Amino acid sequence: MRRNRTKPRDVHPVSAPVNPRRAADTLSTIRGRIFVAFLIMSLITGALGLYATLGIRQAGVLVNRTYDQSLMSINYARAAAADFAKMRAIFVRRTIAQDAAARAKLDTELAELAINLSEDLAIAVERSQSDRAARAGIAVQGAVSTWDEIRRGLDHATTSASAWEALDRQAGIVDGQIDLLVNYTAGDGFTYRQTARNVVASEINFYAAATGVALLLSAITAFLLNRRIMGPVAVASAVAEHIAAGRLDVTIPTGARDELGALLRAMATMRDNIRAMMEREVSERRSAQTLLADALESSREGVVVVDAGGQIALANAQAADFFGGDGEAVKAGAPVAGLAARGADPAAAVLDSARTLARDGEIRLADGRWLRVSRSATREGGFVAVCSDISLLKEQEARLTATNLRLDAALDNMSQGLCLYDAEHRLMVVNRRYSEIYGHAPGTVACGMTAREVIGLSVAAGNHPGRNVADLLAEESEAFSRPESRTFLQELGDGRIVAIEKRPTADGGFVATFEDVTERRHAEARIAFMARHDALTDLPNRLLLGEQIESAIAQASRDSGFAVLCLDLDDFKPINDTLGHPVGDALLCAAASRLGACVREIDSLARLGGDEFAIVQRGVERPEDAAVLARRIIDVLGAPYTLGENTVTIGVSIGISLAPGDGMTCDKLLKHADVALDRAKAEARGSFRFFEPEMDARLQARRHLERDLREAVAAEAFELHYQPIYDLNAERVCGFEALLRWTHPERGRVSPAEFIPLAEELGLIIPLGEWVLRRACQEASRWPDGLKVAVNVSAVQFTSARLIGAVRDALAASGLPGRRLELEITESVLVANPGTTTAILHSLKALGARVSMDDFGTGYSSLSYLRSFPFDKIKIDQSFVRDLGEAEDSGFIVRAVIGLGASLGMTTTAEGVETEAQLARLREEGCDEVQGYLFSRPVPAAEVPAILRRWNGTARAIA
Repeated sequence: MRRNRTKPRDVHPVSAPVNPRRAADTLSTIRGRIFVAFLIMSLITGALGLYATLGIRQAGVLVNRTYDQSLMSINYARAAAADFAKMRAIFVRRTIAQDAAARAKLDTELAELAINLSEDLAIAVERSQSDRAARAGIAVQGAVSTWDEIRRGLDHATTSASAWEALDRQAGIVDGQIDLLVNYTAGDGFTYRQTARNVVASEINFYAAATGVALLLSAITAFLLNRRIMGPVAVASAVAEHIAAGRLDVTIPTGARDELGALLRAMATMRDNIRAMMEREVSERRSAQTLLADALESSREGVVVVDAGGQIALANAQAADFFGGDGEAVKAGAPVAGLAARGADPAAAVLDSARTLARDGEIRLADGRWLRVSRSATREGGFVAVCSDISLLKEQEARLTATNLRLDAALDNMSQGLCLYDAEHRLMVVNRRYSEIYGHAPGTVACGMTAREVIGLSVAAGNHPGRNVADLLAEESEAFSRPESRTFLQELGDGRIVAIEKRPTADGGFVATFEDVTERRHAEARIAFMARHDALTDLPNRLLLGEQIESAIAQASRDSGFAVLCLDLDDFKPINDTLGHPVGDALLCAAASRLGACVREIDSLARLGGDEFAIVQRGVERPEDAAVLARRIIDVLGAPYTLGENTVTIGVSIGISLAPGDGMTCDKLLKHADVALDRAKAEARGSFRFFEPEMDARLQARRHLERDLREAVAAEAFELHYQPIYDLNAERVCGFEALLRWTHPERGRVSPAEFIPLAEELGLIIPLGEWVLRRACQEASRWPDGLKVAVNVSAVQFTSARLIGAVRDALAASGLPGRRLELEITESVLVANPGTTTAILHSLKALGARVSMDDFGTGYSSLSYLRSFPFDKIKIDQSFVRDLGEAEDSGFIVRAVIGLGASLGMTTTAEGVETEAQLARLREEGCDEVQGYLFSRPVPAAEVPAILRRWNGTARAIA
């Protein structure tokens, strides 16, 4: 604890100032006793006794000075020595403290001890009242200040052995000065005591003769006084000598309530204070040692202190863990040669410990751990070994080495060349791919070369004909001078292109990558070309054509315009389907070549896709100029083509729009030319037509119908009407044909002949046909058993992969048996792909559905179809039935079809029966079923029951 030196009497009661009144009372008591004792003596004896009393009083004053001043001065001088010793100990603790807060606390304690030391010195000099003690105190203060300055220098400067030696020398000087001060104060006390003895002796000798008479009485009085005064003084003197000698276990009597008793009590207090201070100092030293021991024990480093004899003086727990984990092996006094690493072979224990602690360095123990040993010698000839576990560091180094090896492998297998330069543009890293790109022999490009030298090797290898190193450096510097430019394309002498990319590094250097992008650049150029040209003919595509039209629009004037011609090859699809796509592609290329011969250099020719082409004819002053070109194209393309073993002939239809009359935008001109092309194909194939405004009106009407049809399909805004099929043998209705009807919200009823082909063209026929299948099966499922429903299947829908699934789902959802569903297809389905068609028909038969050929005799009729395909019914087209009785050839055809169906076991149904005469003729020919207006028009599903009641009732409606 910190002692308060501002009030010395609070710490050392013996040094407290004497209360004058109390001292006077005490002295008067002693004088009273002496006066009573010698009252009977004579006046001379009394005078001499009084004089002797005064001499004794003077001796007492000297004794008081001896104890009150000299001994207290010694005490404070020794207290100063103790303060200085604590300052040194605290400073040592501060130098090893790691925590900033702990160092700050120790600095505060040092400052307080410096103040205490200064106060102790001041009190010691003041109590001594000696000049030489004062000079010694000043010398001590100066020596302490010098020591403190050296100590502060160690706080801020780099610690060295010479600095510590200077500090130790100054500490020795301080200790010497304090010892000198103690000696001076002790000498003063001895002088005071000797003076007191001399005074007493001289006074006794001087008055020996005069007081001889009163000796007896004096002896009696002296005897009595000796017991009360001299005895306690001797005891006090002996106690003072014991305390001065450091023996604090001396017993001090209580004493009377006089000055000597107070002196004895003060000495007892002084003894207790000195003992308390010494115990406190010992406790503080033990605490410091405990803290140091705790720090060593909690350290992650193993610390082994070995003396000059090779014995272990100190070892912490971590050292015990490193060397056997046994406390006995590393206890104080054990030989260091007996240490063995944990897990070591006992036979190699001595060698292992010797290798571990013999020198600085890194050692691997037997248990696999790595230690880093740091030795430092001690003054006594031993050493301190600090052992740190660096196993984790070694593992990290091993992983780093493996990573570097993988990085080297990655660099050597990169598809790009790589060069890494430092801040001085010297090569640090280069991979194998760089040498391969620039044709250098292995090892030619080496680390340490400058960038200029590396480029010089590339020039020497012939990669840059006609250019030198300075030219290449200037070229690269200019390329990379722009902030947005990070890649520089370098063309080598052999035509290869190398992409160079440079990026700065944090140390002021740069890394450069080199990639051979020759193939990629060629591919990019090809892709750019293909993005604007047709892949088959290399003609401009629609994108480039649009740019050329925009250019023609920008250059067109009021007097001179240009024409846009849209061309479509006639009869190309049959040739492509029958002869195959290779022949079709060759025909397109040949046609493109002929078209190129027909146009001028200022004109533009493009392929829009399929068999469609377009021409931008510039400098057209009148429509006849475009007509001349159109006629020439028709004549040239109409000539026969010899394609391998095949000779084919095609035609071409052309639509023409003129700028600026027909528009001044690319989209409008192409649209109007396309409208004119549709008109040409509709009116006369192999011709050309100019755009006329009424064409656009018809096109707009068609577009509106297309939009409405799409919306109707999405909303399922259709309905089915049913026309009865009459069985002539059973004389009853045997089923109904489902016919699609569309009532437009504005146009009213739209003919199926108008919207069915449009649905096929737009690709809407498949979802529309699937809806018809679902609805027809659903409504037929509510009819009496035995009635069938016939559904027409479009050629587009029949070739769809979804047909089989749609039929299966419709039957499953409605619960209608497959035998009650009849699918009607036209002969055109059989022409496209007979093999696929046969497979689909067999799949439909497997579902139980019946298949009939609709409009037999109106298409590509062939008897082989009836033999190859599993048809259940043949339907005679109404065009033949309508002419029965009027045209004899129609009768022959009807008879032949009915006879053919009977021969093949197929049911024959005649469509379009409207008169009794037609019905009678069909009966005579043996027709199986009929349908037409004679029986009923197509009716909604709600009217089907009425028809059934009419024709399938008890009374026959037709005889």
